[in-house]
Amino acid sequence: MKKLILTTALTCCMGAAAQADVVVMSWGGSYGKAQTEAYVKPFAEKFGIKTTMIDADNPATPIKAQVEAGNVSVDIASLEYADAVRMCDEGLLEPIDASKLAPAPDGTPATEDFLPGALTDCGVSTDIWANVYAYDSTKFPGEKPTTIADFFDTKKFPGKRGVNKRPKAVLEIALMADGVPAADVYKVLATPEGLDRAFKKLDTIKKDIVWWEAGAQAPQLLADGEVVMTTAYNGRIFNAVADEHKPFVIVWDGQVYENEMFAIPKGAPHAEDAMKFLAFSTSTEGLRRSAQWISYGPARKSALKEDLLFHDGKTEMLPNLPTYPGNMKNALETSMEFWVDHQTELSERFNAWLAAN
Repeated sequence: MKKLILTTALTCCMGAAAQADVVVMSWGGSYGKAQTEAYVKPFAEKFGIKTTMIDADNPATPIKAQVEAGNVSVDIASLEYADAVRMCDEGLLEPIDASKLAPAPDGTPATEDFLPGALTDCGVSTDIWANVYAYDSTKFPGEKPTTIADFFDTKKFPGKRGVNKRPKAVLEIALMADGVPAADVYKVLATPEGLDRAFKKLDTIKKDIVWWEAGAQAPQLLADGEVVMTTAYNGRIFNAVADEHKPFVIVWDGQVYENEMFAIPKGAPHAEDAMKFLAFSTSTEGLRRSAQWISYGPARKSALKEDLLFHDGKTEMLPNLPTYPGNMKNALETSMEFWVDHQTELSERFNAWLAAN
C-alpha cells in the first residue's frame, strides 16, 4: 500500500497545549494551504476551536480504512465527487443536513445557491477543479502546444510527459486526444472497444511517461526539468506561476473538471463541530476566500463575482477558473456515475497495463 499520510501540515491558532477539536484531512501543497488560509485559520479564530490540517495522497483511502476499523480520527475530509458518493452509499460518511448550511448573503437558501450537483447526501462542494495539462514555455521557443492531442505528439513536441498514476481523467484525456468529442467520451469508454482505444492511445507515450501520485509532484516535475509537460490539477500550476513565477502555461483544451467535496466520516469524534466547520467553510465568504488562494471555482452562485482577486490583490481570478467560458470550449465534466460503477475494474485494468512491458 502506498504511503497515505504525507505530513501534518498545520495546527492553528489556539495554542499548542490544547487538544485538537476538529481535524481536517486534505491533499496538501498549495491546495492545503488555500484551505488553511480560507477555512482553518478563520474558523479557529471565530469559534475558538483548535483545528488541525493533515495531508494525504488521496483522503478517500485512509478515511475508508479508519471507518472500517472503527478508529476514526478525522472530522472533515476533502473527497473527489465519485468517492464521496460511493462512500456515502457504503455507509462510510455522515449524512449532511442541508438546512444547516449558510444561506447566501441575500438570504437565498444554500440549496438554491449552490450550483447543480454541488450538494449530495453526504457531501458539499468546496470548489470546481480540473485535470489539465501544462508545459514549460522555455522548452518550446517556437510553436506551442495548444490542444489535448499535442500532449500525445512526442514527434512535434519531444520530451517526457508527467501523468497521474491512476485511470480517472487519464483515460478520458486519452480518448479526447484520439479524436473522441467530449460529449461522447463516457459512451465510448463504457464499451470494450472504447477502453481498448484509450489504452492504445496511452501506449503511444508510455515509454515517455514520468508518473506522479501527489498533486504537488506535477509542478515540481516541470520545475525540475524532468518533464516538458504534465497533466496536473489546474490550481497547482496557477499557484506555481502566480506565487513562484514559473514559466508554465496551462492548456485548457480537453480539461476534465469536477466538484471537490467536504464530507464528515462516519463516527467522526467531533461531528457537531465538524458540521459547524463545514457550514462555515462552504459559505459564500468561505468559498470566495478559498478562490483568492487557488484557482478553483466556487460552487455557489453568490460567490462568483467579477471582483474576485488572487491574494496578491491584483490578479483577476475568474479567467483562471475551470468554469470560465473561455476555458470550457472543449471541456468534460467527470461522470460521477461512471466512476462509481467502474472504478474497481478500471483500476485493475490500469494497474495491469502499468505492469506490462
